[in-house]
Amino acid sequence: MLRLVVRRLLQLIPTLLGLSVLLFLWLNRLPGGPASAILGERATPTEVARINRALGLDQPVWVQYGRFLKRIFELDLGTSTKTGQPVWDEFALRFPATVELSVMAMLIAVVVGIPLGYLAAKRRGGWLDVAAVSGSLVGICVPVFFLALILKGFFAVNLGLFPSYGRLTTGLDATDVTGFAVLDGILTGEFDATLDALHHLALPAITLASIPLAVIVRMTRASVLEVLGEDYVRTAESKGLEKNTVRVRHVLRNALLPVVTAIGLLTGSLLSGAVLTESVFSFGGIGSFIKDAIDARDYPVLVGFIMFIAMVYVVINLLVDLAYSLIDPRVRVN
Repeated sequence: MLRLVVRRLLQLIPTLLGLSVLLFLWLNRLPGGPASAILGERATPTEVARINRALGLDQPVWVQYGRFLKRIFELDLGTSTKTGQPVWDEFALRFPATVELSVMAMLIAVVVGIPLGYLAAKRRGGWLDVAAVSGSLVGICVPVFFLALILKGFFAVNLGLFPSYGRLTTGLDATDVTGFAVLDGILTGEFDATLDALHHLALPAITLASIPLAVIVRMTRASVLEVLGEDYVRTAESKGLEKNTVRVRHVLRNALLPVVTAIGLLTGSLLSGAVLTESVFSFGGIGSFIKDAIDARDYPVLVGFIMFIAMVYVVINLLVDLAYSLIDPRVRVN
């Protein structure tokens, strides 16, 4: 297992280096250069030259890239041109909200999607199969921001069943320990805060879970149908093994391999794709922060966000490989 982890980490280093090169070239090919992006469209040549000297942009390209790479390895993502605060501090402040939302959305997608996809495959052609396939198609086609507006308008504004914005009710006396509102309520014993945080999470999490849920249902269904037609499943059934044994050990275990890959990729996309959901519900996570950074042309924040999401994908890919090795021990050998 340790050898697998080390090998995967070594394979991912060139990926991060390649991404750093692309980011560096993007920064240096911005219209007018990074200095003009920071100063705005009305920047004078004198101001641009001053910023270039301050940022070391008047140095040779290889020197600039070396400094850029050094800052990345030191986790120095620069300073936000909008807030004046270090980008890493801004991320640390908002990251718990996005993680909490993404984890809840993925839990919904996995807990509902895998059983639903399995049942749809077992009852192929029945009403449940038709409903699951049709529902997943709708989930993939409906834009996230449109679904967010519908859910917010109907369940929050019209019916008043859920909050329409924020992570906690304004004025609620909740202790902030880790930045994760649900976890903080459990750690401090303030279960009213936990319930309130879950209440606020409901609509954004359902919105964000719509596409992953649809993908997981369709992939689980297709994978289970493929496995059900394999010889070893028919052999296990002909031997008189218990249905639960065949279902768990022979069908689900083999059918979950492609689904695990999809879950890993979808988890990374949730972290990077929460911009619209968080904006609609004013959730206060990284997504809404990135939206403001795009509007303000805050390039240090955008570069830091891209590198941050790349590192998240690296970690998730590693976890997917580890999950593969647990589900199918042959992966450890290969």
